[in-house]
Amino acid sequence: MIHSTAIIDGSASIARDVEIGPYSIIGADVAIDSGTWIGPHVVINGPTHIGKNNKIFQFASIGEMPQDKKYNGEPTRLEIGDGNVIREYVTINRGTAQDTGLTKVGNNNWIMAYVHIAHDCMLGNNIVMANATSLAGHVTIEDHVITGGYSLIYQFCSLGAYCFTGFGAHVNKDIPPYVTVAGQMAKPFGINAEGLRRNNFSSESVSAIKKAYKLLYRSNMMLSEASEKIAEMSQETPELAPMLDFIAKSQRGIIR
Repeated sequence: MIHSTAIIDGSASIARDVEIGPYSIIGADVAIDSGTWIGPHVVINGPTHIGKNNKIFQFASIGEMPQDKKYNGEPTRLEIGDGNVIREYVTINRGTAQDTGLTKVGNNNWIMAYVHIAHDCMLGNNIVMANATSLAGHVTIEDHVITGGYSLIYQFCSLGAYCFTGFGAHVNKDIPPYVTVAGQMAKPFGINAEGLRRNNFSSESVSAIKKAYKLLYRSNMMLSEASEKIAEMSQETPELAPMLDFIAKSQRGIIR
């Protein structure tokens, strides 16, 4: 059902069962798939594609032009997957031509009120972003990450799968998978053990990840030495491989 006060651009493609609340505005080149619910006073601009079974609450701004002075009206895009919850006052901007031209949000993410996702960010699946988390441009967040309220993530940073940022963390380097960080500036504080258990990691795997963490952060080894030791451990614990891959690919360097 589309409320009579909603304004829908003629070029928008809206599945027949999509619900759009009062006074919401759907702009040009927006596509919304089936089962998605749009609350009142939501603004969605395109080019934007929104998948199935999403819930977008009042006063969210989705697919607006990037907050980048270099942006010159290029037809950059936003893609949002399926099953996401996007709460009040969330802002998600499209990409820029200086990157791939795409901002992307995956599936089944829980995005709480006042979160900002800037241009060219790439988000995976099953992420929880607590209130007022703010991502600068070009940030990558892998699957199952949790960000505490008011976390600030600097541009071009990457957050590895299953990592956790504490309340008000200021993140200016990459966070390896499984690691918990907190503080201003953010420092490592162990692994996200509870998050791993909730996601059915075995006790043996959690124990191995703890040992890998100690090699990285408490052994006084150089990063290359710690990585070699973790690589040996990964022969018996394959869950350590994503940590090694992440460290090898890190462009900003890891929080350490």
